Amino acid sequence: MTRKRTREVVKHLSHSDLDLAIKREKTRARIVPRLIFIRMLYGRMSVPAASSEMNIPKRLGYIWLDRWNTSGLEGLIPIFSPGGPTKISSDQLKELKECLSTGSWTTGQVRNLIMEKFGVEYSSRQVARILKGLHMNHAKPYPHDHRRPEDAEERLKKTDRGCTE
Repeated sequence: MTRKRTREVVKHLSHSDLDLAIKREKTRARIVPRLIFIRMLYGRMSVPAASSEMNIPKRLGYIWLDRWNTSGLEGLIPIFSPGGPTKISSDQLKELKECLSTGSWTTGQVRNLIMEKFGVEYSSRQVARILKGLHMNHAKPYPHDHRRPEDAEERLKKTDRGCTE
């Protein structure tokens, strides 16, 4: 005894067109399992059974079904949303790029500059991403030994004294 379907499948494509769509979408790997799921529903399988067969949560199966019913094949294309809105505007980014054009800066220095100029706090990792987006590089701090003498290069240069063997 099977349960009656609560949601019907809108047949945007025929069975053969659905099979062709699965073959065509081999380049977009995320869409293929969704189309196979819809094909199972075309074959009168229930959403819980098809979800179990596809090894996906039942709720995700219902989401795929709803998106298929409303938008067809286009509804199955994954929607990737970017992160949150930027904290500083594009004009401020241009101003920052002008400030950084002279000299080499570490991410910590850039982070402090952004805090002083714009009142926005970023992590060092996010500052590195911002600099990459501006097509700029950041300097890496180079450790200097405080015990190194001022004339170290002179002392290490070879003299004209011949080597005796």
